[in-house]
Amino acid sequence: MTTSLTTTRRLLDPAEARADLTRPALDTLLTEIERSGLTGRGGAGFPTSAKVRAVASGARRPVVVGNGMEGEPLSSKDAVLLAHSPDLVLDGLEVLARAMRARRGVLAVGPEADPAPATAAARARRVEVVQLDGGFVSGQETALVGRLNGRPGLPRDPFTRVSESGVAGRPTLVLNVETLAQVALVARHGADWFRSAGTRDDPGTSLFTISGAVQRPGVVEADRGTRLCDVIAPAWPVRPVAVLVGGYHGAWVPAADLGVGLTRRDLAAYGAAVGAGVLHVLGEGGCPLAFAADVADYLAGESARQCGPCVNGLPHVARNLRRLAAGVRDRSLPAEIARMAQLVTGRGACAHPDGTLRFVGSTLEVFAGHVAAHLEGWCPTSRQAVAS
Repeated sequence: MTTSLTTTRRLLDPAEARADLTRPALDTLLTEIERSGLTGRGGAGFPTSAKVRAVASGARRPVVVGNGMEGEPLSSKDAVLLAHSPDLVLDGLEVLARAMRARRGVLAVGPEADPAPATAAARARRVEVVQLDGGFVSGQETALVGRLNGRPGLPRDPFTRVSESGVAGRPTLVLNVETLAQVALVARHGADWFRSAGTRDDPGTSLFTISGAVQRPGVVEADRGTRLCDVIAPAWPVRPVAVLVGGYHGAWVPAADLGVGLTRRDLAAYGAAVGAGVLHVLGEGGCPLAFAADVADYLAGESARQCGPCVNGLPHVARNLRRLAAGVRDRSLPAEIARMAQLVTGRGACAHPDGTLRFVGSTLEVFAGHVAAHLEGWCPTSRQAVAS
């Protein structure tokens, strides 16, 4: 994918990759990260300073892990960042590792990214670069820690925090590679400079992957708070019907509302979040229910198969959504999907079932007209019957 869709350049600025590495002390670094308001760019959006403090407060020397697994099929921003600015990612990892007196610094790269640029850049640093097999849940931090410990990459007991016991049993800080690059920028330029982009409540920039009904798919960098329509504009969207924000665990923003700002607060009304910066455009030629059924099938197959909500709940939802997309005239289908959502949500060992049902629920709500039409046996997209 191309990276030349916008003129905003912080993370992808070649000058930043060549700049001298700043090595502030831990207290100074923590103060600046906290003042910057930096939040995680890997999906959850948790305050970065809180994650660092949780690990730095431990008695044992920690491990710092850069998460470049990018298991989300609609995202390529981590791969682009590692290809174009690996030094900036490694700067952030090294700054944190030195300040925290870490035992190890590890950059984990998934199969979607080429590890060669980061490997070459890491030779003069105390950072290990490892490439691991992928999968949708491979980037979940406990699954990643499991892989680094030589075990299967499966989410583990959520009550055992990696900040207390992670890689080799040590306190472990896991940050997305974009978050690490942002840390490097904060360390180099300070919190006030970081806050000169974005909004007061949601500062800085983010990388966004744009795909779907566009003429120029790619990765862009934009200020947090930029209107959704303005972020996707350089990709030349083709008559958008809605935009999926946040990827396969995200939610839809309908075409009438594409002026919404890309912040946590503004997107909350749609059940969406900036997350990993995925923006997938649905055009007039795409059936949202068929797309959603394909996604649900994929997510059911990508579960860790460790608990009932994933083993039983997700396949059941996927089957019923597929029947709905196929035009089966069973008016109980939406209610059955909603019933299963109530049984599944909040009961999984990880957030995979919750995210899947959030996406399915958003699809049924935003495209209620399609649901009604499919229950009558025809599709508004094709204007044709979908079932006999």
